Amino acid sequence: MAPPGATEAIRAANRRYHDLAARRYDQKWGIDYGERGGAQVLGKLAKALGGAPGHFERGLEVGAGTGYFGLNLLRAGTIGTYVATDISPGMLAVLGASARELGLPVEIACCESTRLPFSDDSFDLVFGHAVLHHLVELDASLRELRRVLRPGGTIVFCGEPSHHGDRLAAVPKRAAHALAPAWRTLVRAPAAAHDGYHAVPEEARLEGVVDVHTFTPALLERHLARAGFEGVRVRGEELAASLFGWSNRALEATAEPSRVPRLWHLYAYHGYRALAALDRALLEPRLPPALFYNLLVSARAPAAAQRRARSSIGPAPRQEPHASSARPTAALSTTSATSSVPARSGSGAAGAPGR
Repeated sequence: MAPPGATEAIRAANRRYHDLAARRYDQKWGIDYGERGGAQVLGKLAKALGGAPGHFERGLEVGAGTGYFGLNLLRAGTIGTYVATDISPGMLAVLGASARELGLPVEIACCESTRLPFSDDSFDLVFGHAVLHHLVELDASLRELRRVLRPGGTIVFCGEPSHHGDRLAAVPKRAAHALAPAWRTLVRAPAAAHDGYHAVPEEARLEGVVDVHTFTPALLERHLARAGFEGVRVRGEELAASLFGWSNRALEATAEPSRVPRLWHLYAYHGYRALAALDRALLEPRLPPALFYNLLVSARAPAAAQRRARSSIGPAPRQEPHASSARPTAALSTTSATSSVPARSGSGAAGAPGR
């Protein structure tokens, strides 16, 4: 665990980085709330769970960011009630605006992932996308998620960087940066004012601070087991698609976004989809999860009888005691298409379609 000073510094960096990135975030990652985005999210969830997800009455997204995962699940009817948390007010302001545009009711809370303003056993599903690697106090956060998950409830996180996959992806990124001047000449796109899709230089500097972890499947399993979860399942996602995608994104990041030709975007999008299909059909069922760029993990909270048995032995170790009657106060609001209150705040760090 990082020293207290370092922990707070990383939290502050995460908050500031994601506030800076919020305005252009959906455009940067091509976030979609239509048929394409819904299919992406439902596919990831089904892959993580090992089958069709069914329906969860009350869902909590940790590090919700601009709502890529949760809003798509809500639109699909996979969750009945959606509660979004994040530490970045800027990210959740965008989430709230999208929810109002889509006519979707969303509850939004401003809090840390280690101190959630919810009672014990409040949710049927706790989920997130590309967020665990931002959480400096990961074990404490997972224990808190276990507390608010009902007995037998499900926890799912997708899009977490694997240790080996992250190192492998660095190869096409370096190659793309070396080829970028020639590529920009070929597509007739000028160099970007700030390389890497960054709005200001501060955003680029903070990007190197906010990613705290990479994972192996065994490490993810140990973290969830220590927090009291059972039935842990880890799967890998994207190998060929990630190598292709990161090559293209590294090239694109060096050019002014508005000047990259549409024909290039079509090539990159359809090429990625074709290779993702190859990954799903041939590579993901056969290769070890650790080789892939993304890891997906799911688990369950123990049933009520098991919880009672454990409590008779003694409470599980926790970083700090929490009584559900003494939860920390946090902003909790509901936004919809008719709400005039902008969405604010969060828990953990913003989730992201990529890193």
